[in-house]
Amino acid sequence: MVEKMMSRSVRLLCAGGFAASLGLTGAATAQDNTNIQRVEITGSSIKRATAETASPVQVVSREELLRSGKGTVAEYLQTLAVDGAGSLPTGFGNGFAAGSTAISLRGLGATSTLVLLNGRRMAPFARADDGQKSFTDLSTVPMQIVERIEILKDGASSTYGADAIAGVVNIILRKDFRGLELKADTGWSRYDDGKQNKASITYGQGDLEEDRYNWVVNAEYMQSDSIANSDRSGRRGYIGAGDLRPWGFPVGTQFANGFISGTNNANQSVAGAVRNPVTTNYVTLPGCAGLTATQDQTGANGGCLTHVNQWRDMQPEIESVNLYTRGTFQVNPATQAYVEVGYSKRDTSFTMVPPSFTPTVAFPPNAQNPQGFINYSNLNLLAASHPQNPFGAPARIRYLAGDIGPSVRKANNEFKRFVAGIKGSAFGWDYDTGFTYSNSELQLIYTNMLNMNVMRAALGDPTSQYFPYYMGAEAGRNPASLYAALAVNAASLSKSSLAVVDFKASRELFALPGGNLGIAVGAEHRREKLSNPSLSGSENGSINSNYVAAFGDSKVSAVYAELLAPVLTGVELSAAVRYDKYDNFNSTTPKAGIKWTPVKNFALRGTYTEGFRAPGPAEGGTRSQSTGNSTVADPVRCPGGQALTAGGATSTDCGLSVAAVKVGNPNLQPETSKGYSLGLVWDPFDGTSIALDGWKIKRSNEINPLPYNEAAALPTAIRSDNNLVINGQVIPNSGTLIMTQAPYRNSSFTEVSGVDLDVRQRLRLGEYGRLNLGVVISHTASWLRQESATRAYQFAGTHGNCDTSNCAGTPKNKVNATASWDIGAWNFSGNVNYRDKMKNILFEGNPCASLLANGQPGTKNCEIASFTTVDLSTRWNVNKQLTFFASVSNVFDKVAPLDPLTYGALGYNPMDASGAIGRYFKLGASYKFF
Repeated sequence: MVEKMMSRSVRLLCAGGFAASLGLTGAATAQDNTNIQRVEITGSSIKRATAETASPVQVVSREELLRSGKGTVAEYLQTLAVDGAGSLPTGFGNGFAAGSTAISLRGLGATSTLVLLNGRRMAPFARADDGQKSFTDLSTVPMQIVERIEILKDGASSTYGADAIAGVVNIILRKDFRGLELKADTGWSRYDDGKQNKASITYGQGDLEEDRYNWVVNAEYMQSDSIANSDRSGRRGYIGAGDLRPWGFPVGTQFANGFISGTNNANQSVAGAVRNPVTTNYVTLPGCAGLTATQDQTGANGGCLTHVNQWRDMQPEIESVNLYTRGTFQVNPATQAYVEVGYSKRDTSFTMVPPSFTPTVAFPPNAQNPQGFINYSNLNLLAASHPQNPFGAPARIRYLAGDIGPSVRKANNEFKRFVAGIKGSAFGWDYDTGFTYSNSELQLIYTNMLNMNVMRAALGDPTSQYFPYYMGAEAGRNPASLYAALAVNAASLSKSSLAVVDFKASRELFALPGGNLGIAVGAEHRREKLSNPSLSGSENGSINSNYVAAFGDSKVSAVYAELLAPVLTGVELSAAVRYDKYDNFNSTTPKAGIKWTPVKNFALRGTYTEGFRAPGPAEGGTRSQSTGNSTVADPVRCPGGQALTAGGATSTDCGLSVAAVKVGNPNLQPETSKGYSLGLVWDPFDGTSIALDGWKIKRSNEINPLPYNEAAALPTAIRSDNNLVINGQVIPNSGTLIMTQAPYRNSSFTEVSGVDLDVRQRLRLGEYGRLNLGVVISHTASWLRQESATRAYQFAGTHGNCDTSNCAGTPKNKVNATASWDIGAWNFSGNVNYRDKMKNILFEGNPCASLLANGQPGTKNCEIASFTTVDLSTRWNVNKQLTFFASVSNVFDKVAPLDPLTYGALGYNPMDASGAIGRYFKLGASYKFF
């Protein structure tokens, strides 16, 4: 019996988490600690008797997660008010890290958000977002076995890592499950597409007290159908429609192809267009009507107008498997050993557009091409003797190869994780030590890419076996052997790995007036490796894709210490310091906090913290290079937001998707940060809890590429030779902007500040059950980037920052409101998610980013309207074994607001995907056998 009690006490001391969420547990006064369970809270290694700390921590319970109706952990986290610009949604298929998902706290980017699984790091996704930002892929986390999610919202953590500049997301999985449970659900949209099927099995056995062990295993399978933009175009207005002319926009929007803008100015056409070498005017080849789904050719100016929704997916096809097991063994009354093994495989397939014959591709300079790029659009690709050349002289073309078909991007990610550790009590200390190894292998396969050497020979070399290649309506004359040589699959296999040895210990020391002094110490050593080679053929411009690669191998050793001092009754001081030693850098980062509880139901709290992030392999590696895209207004052809139409510019130049080459810079210095929070926790009435926290994070010496709007103004920018002609004078180097350079550099700083409000109310309704209400509001007052001494950008409330936020925008306010009613065997829940309106500008003070054909703002008041969705769910516990559940997302079928600027989706913001998919239904059941 004594042994049993000691075993239980060890389990409680080493629980590694707490059961009450932020705002639901009042501030605690000093108490007799002998009968109080002490637990560890994310952000601190010192166990305590109250969930409230000096740091604001938001907790998502298992019930909240499962009631939401969301299919994955990432989908749920991206609805939270604390998530901001820079997160990666499932539907962002044309991004660098397509096939992955990520959260971005405070809009500071996924690379500044530390994601943990059971309090430990995971290997990052094997391809950096935007070719720069390393992050943890949330898709690898199994959903059904999540116990809770703790979100530390006040910035860097001395315990987990100084690089957690924006905060920590700690996903904690179930550790002591017993029984056998099967669960399955199926979902479909109101259009009977986007079908999703999930099934899971969880088995656990053993009781730590009775059997001295517990073992749990979980397996999940998910399959989700793709949704094409064409499945929504015409059904939900502008959603999925590349053609925005019905809403007053000009022909030349970013998802339109084939139109001719004027002399020496045309873009890729599915019919094929050939330039007259004398007049430089483009002439479209015959047969347009049979090649394009766009029937209205008004404004094409002799071109063959097409839109990318003819091919491109809105949501990818996904198939995934998640396996997880954990064994806990009670070695003796004071010692536990544990092992965790995780495996995840996620295959994503995203259909894009057919290849263009005239891209501009960038790659590392070589002896044959010291400039490091090839601008195929400025080459005379079509031989004089080509049957489709009407001019009898070598000519330029513009061709989108619809006959080859759309390119499909396949991202197959395999993630493995192993943890082994021991924890317990010895010599008055509670300790936990372990070894963690995880790796990620990402296989990218891009189908229907072009072998550019075959393409050039097939169009321009009469002596080649591949000549002639017929474009457009005559493509049926091409032999299969030509396509076999021309259309190739490009592939790469990227790998990342993380190995960590860690140790931490805590104990109480002597008594202070408010309680016992707590101390914690810890150390870790980790090694990270990244090998992210570029797609085969992109290293020299021989396929139609830019070179994207990063390589790195780094070691980090760290030690830290933490104190918790209840110096007076109701006054608790905390302090921590961490020292990190990198290969080329080192840092000492402190953290301090105070919590004052003058009365039992009211507490004031505040923290100060510092952070440190060394350059990642994609940023500082000499072998690293990437080319990203962002929407800019060409400062030469569209100065001040007004196109120089008299000189030959068009409105397209005012919202141009431009590429920028980013090369690793070994001279970069680390980023540093300072964070502040000040707030209160108040329980004014029984069942009522209020938490209000102000926060500010300043990230200095930032690692950023040169802003795209500044990069576009560089005299070295690559342009077409359709120069402006003003008053009869040709303006040199004023042609259509194609590509520029945006080197990584240390900017000045970014400062983000705001306020979070969390209000909860619990109501006991007697025979009518229980009702829980809650609302969380996150207000971003300022999101200021000081790029240099003379240039600053304010992004709060705007569509930017497009350079590093995926052009998802930075709304000032986000709100989550929840209600959950338990009555008898039933539960009814509702969630309301609100995103504030945003100015449709790239940054404060900039002109409207989207204009109608008449020159007026492209959206009402030059704003992206606010967006609100309501989700409902219900659960019926038939008996102790059987449960049925159902949910409806976007109950009122709200349509996502028009967003003509974003490049992540067609006509809508990618973070508003539920408004593009439409009302979504789910039905499911679970059965627990024992």
